[in-house]
Amino acid sequence: MAHLLVVESWVGSMSRLLPRAIRECGHEFTFLTRDLHHYLRSAPEGTAHPLLGARNVVTAETNDIEALLPHVERLHSVLGFDGVLTSCDYYLSTVARIAGHLGLPGSGPDPVENACRKDATRRVLAEAGVPGPRFAVREEWTDIASAARELGYPLVVKPVDLCAGMYVRRVDDEAQLVAAVRQMADFPVNARGQQRTPAVLLEELLDGPEVSVETVSRAGTVHVVGVTDKSVGGAPAFIETGHMFPAALTADQAEAAEQTASAALKALGLVDGVVAHTEIKLTADGPRVVEVNPRPAGNRITELVRHVTGIDLAAASVEVSLGHEPDLRRKDTGLRSAAIGFLVPETAGTLEALDGGELRTARDVLELHLAESGKQVKAAGSNNEYLGHVMAGDPEGLGARDRVETLLDGLRSGLVIR
Repeated sequence: MAHLLVVESWVGSMSRLLPRAIRECGHEFTFLTRDLHHYLRSAPEGTAHPLLGARNVVTAETNDIEALLPHVERLHSVLGFDGVLTSCDYYLSTVARIAGHLGLPGSGPDPVENACRKDATRRVLAEAGVPGPRFAVREEWTDIASAARELGYPLVVKPVDLCAGMYVRRVDDEAQLVAAVRQMADFPVNARGQQRTPAVLLEELLDGPEVSVETVSRAGTVHVVGVTDKSVGGAPAFIETGHMFPAALTADQAEAAEQTASAALKALGLVDGVVAHTEIKLTADGPRVVEVNPRPAGNRITELVRHVTGIDLAAASVEVSLGHEPDLRRKDTGLRSAAIGFLVPETAGTLEALDGGELRTARDVLELHLAESGKQVKAAGSNNEYLGHVMAGDPEGLGARDRVETLLDGLRSGLVIR
């Protein structure tokens, strides 16, 4: 039995999948957080959050890495950690620093930090010749406006250090650029109390379907688990409205996406101790890297993969963080595809009705999660405002997405927001 240090976590599905994976792999963990109430508030009423199943729960200022390192070193001398990991993007760099400081398995701090900073990712991949959009990184408004004119509209504007699609916007002219930059400037501290950098990333707008490549890297080798497709809505925002695994691609398209993702991971140096989720646009000129995430995919993609292949990417993340060989053998699960669709609110108000009805017992429905009546709703601007999701599988082929869309249409017909 190994002992893991878990530093912070998302409060969504991965906050439950990761403790489950640790337990099912036969290990235990200590949970380290700066704000335990952040997780207590997210647990369903009357239940304990799975993170509280830790062997120890320790409170420390996880946003101060220089003070945290000696503190974790003292904990290590008493508790003895075999690995360290997190499910939260904002602490991936912290985990890499801790692993390096304690001599535990994992990628070095620089590769992880470069992947977590969107501007650094762009620079590293461009220098390595890995295809991506034309881009510019600027801080002052006059420089931002000048770079936008040089790149040419339409553009995608992004913060360099947020996730879940927050403040990522398409802009078609300078007036829209002004509004997008002001919105970012009005959010100087992220949801975990970390000061944001004021840099703005401007990118050429890429045209084509978007997919993600799910990989596990260990001992210098990148193993591709598969390719997931993505549907996007909410313009001018880029909100993920659904996914299907595997993506409905030709063999050539899938291979090109996989090779591009592998090249990106190798360029960044993410070739050991990393489960990664690399997003790619399939343009007319070939695949282009959107971003590289050095952690398992969110939005229940890990569960889509598990339902189809039997491969548990949360468990793989646990094992590679310990320096172990993960089990990546495919199993016959009885499903050829699995898809998920999200209910994305378009208006603000109070949720009055959202009924799953017969979906809860439908044979091909794998998951159904719906917000409860009385919830305060705002029009979605990122992946953080979903009202729920439905997941379904197809034992015959790639029909899971069509089935999910049909189910979503039924849910929308009974959705009432006032």
